[in-house]
Amino acid sequence: MGLGKWITGAIGWALGGPLGGLVGYLLGSLFDGDSQQTQRVYGSGGGFTANEQRNSFLVSLLVLSAAVMKSDGKVLRSELEYVKDFIRRNFGEAALPQALQILKAALEKDIDLPQICAQIKLHMEQPQRLQLFHYLVGIANADGHVSQVEINDLKNIAAYLGIPAQEAASILAMFGGNDVDSAYKVLEIEPTATDEQVKRAYKKMAIKHHPDKVESLGEDVKRAAEEKFKSIAAAYETIKKERGFN
Repeated sequence: MGLGKWITGAIGWALGGPLGGLVGYLLGSLFDGDSQQTQRVYGSGGGFTANEQRNSFLVSLLVLSAAVMKSDGKVLRSELEYVKDFIRRNFGEAALPQALQILKAALEKDIDLPQICAQIKLHMEQPQRLQLFHYLVGIANADGHVSQVEINDLKNIAAYLGIPAQEAASILAMFGGNDVDSAYKVLEIEPTATDEQVKRAYKKMAIKHHPDKVESLGEDVKRAAEEKFKSIAAAYETIKKERGFN
């Protein structure tokens, strides 16, 4: 069957470290015995190209997806549907078969989260890790409820990825509804903040989470980042409406 259109070319930094052995297992079933194909995927060179960075991000996304889906001891259909919808919306229908094969293989393996996340932290810039975490929270929230077990696991993943607790809480709050309390958490401020502090917080968050921050990973990942950006704008509008300022 060979590799599909989603992950093509060398994988990049995900082939080294603790992710390396897992990646070898995950991608093994995608080869049709073509040694040239294997050489192309596993070949290494100096540094990592933009495509290698993108592919490493995508593999990391699926590996951590599997970890989150298994965190409460059961894999829900709603979680699988969330993953499928995310892949379909942001990467296209053609990406689904390959992505689901990798996800299925990852669900069958034990994942050493501290070591895997440490490798990701080493090679991913902070905006990319924030985008990755936002996606993982979305999976946990796929059934409309994030259990305490899932919240604890997500907080651990955030810590392993080097995401400060306040930033993790902000992203968790993006899935908490449109209430005012969640809006303040999204903007990483207290309800006692002045109007000027609210405005400054929004500008700071808009810059930190702007989709352009992940454009090096490709237009499809950048497109996925727009959801997070819209959540920040929605939180700001909620606070503005509650306070009555423009």
